[in-house]
Amino acid sequence: MAASVGQGCLRWLPGVAWRNRRPHCEDAALSHFLQSLRKPPLRTFSTNARKVHTASARTSSLLRPLPILVATAGGYAGYRQYEKYRERELEKLGLDVPPKLAGHWEVALYKSVPTRLLSRAWGRLNQVELPHWLRRPVYSLYIWTFGVNMKEAAVEDLHHYRNLSEFFRRKLKPQARPVCGLHSVISPSDGKILNFGQVKNCEVEQVKGVTYSLESFLGPRTPSEDLPFPPATPHSSFRSQLVTREGNELYHCVIYLAPGDYHCFHSPTDWTVSHRRHFPGSLMSVNPGMARWIKELFCHNERVVLTGDWKHGFFSLTAVGATNVGSIRIYFDRDLHTNSPRYSKGSYNDFSFVTHANKEGIPMRKGEHLGEFNLGSTIVLIFEAPKDFNFRLQAGQKIRFGEALGSL
Repeated sequence: MAASVGQGCLRWLPGVAWRNRRPHCEDAALSHFLQSLRKPPLRTFSTNARKVHTASARTSSLLRPLPILVATAGGYAGYRQYEKYRERELEKLGLDVPPKLAGHWEVALYKSVPTRLLSRAWGRLNQVELPHWLRRPVYSLYIWTFGVNMKEAAVEDLHHYRNLSEFFRRKLKPQARPVCGLHSVISPSDGKILNFGQVKNCEVEQVKGVTYSLESFLGPRTPSEDLPFPPATPHSSFRSQLVTREGNELYHCVIYLAPGDYHCFHSPTDWTVSHRRHFPGSLMSVNPGMARWIKELFCHNERVVLTGDWKHGFFSLTAVGATNVGSIRIYFDRDLHTNSPRYSKGSYNDFSFVTHANKEGIPMRKGEHLGEFNLGSTIVLIFEAPKDFNFRLQAGQKIRFGEALGSL
């Protein structure tokens, strides 16, 4: 194309003036070439029925970014599933598989998903009253998917639950969960034991090999008289600010509640709640696979930290939110509102239950109703106890509310 334009210029221009006008001819050729790129020619072919016009392959690919995006995301998801499958197979062989942690860009990409908005939408959907004829098939599908045992429910009739929220928050029969009276600390909920043990170097294991900072999780010590912390010194560690008695240690236990588990949680021991700290945050999934993949997952997510003391010193229970679990409810705390549309990153809200009228806080008896989730999530216990405290657990075991966690 460019050659034909150049030959046309040579025919019309005199020999003397050609050298002076050569740049003009090149500009004309370049302009013609760029226009051809801007408007790709249509290819035409005939059939017996009609003429068909097709764009060039380059134009077609520019008009279809969605399949490329879907293919890329699908490939990455497939790769992640293969990695999980390979880890499970190696664990079956008894091999210790070191966790592969997500990179900063992967965590940032996950956080860009509007999980808080999706969780609020899910919460509103749960409040929609289902027609009487639709309740049994919807709840039966959920029961079959997540293995719910409705024989333990106080009301077994599925038509009794007007919406999904009522079904998720169903109560149990009194005899379904006997509270162990022989041990000092019981499980506050149904679930799976992700990890437990002694807190070392102010780091807590969310799963084996993946830790998070104790101070990031509970938040900095606030110099207030109503908080259950001893006075801090300039060089004291965060652990020493929590341990109130000489010779004691800090212990932790992480319990994951699956969607099919009983969604309420109870007091794990006899203790007094003096303070609540609410951390707005992300609502990423907290299932064991994610806990192995994202470091400090519980520090990223929204959570409600209840702190106080028991007979051996400091005691805390933290309810961690997750995807579709933006609603965390504490029965005695009417001022708590979780999963708000707006919040400041890294902020937290403090509330004291110690008042002039009540100088001790909220007393809780072992096994007493404490709060509930909208769906499965995670409970983290961090407490002070003597060195001879022993857990009666195994990592990965299933546990039910009321069963023993440990004792002296």
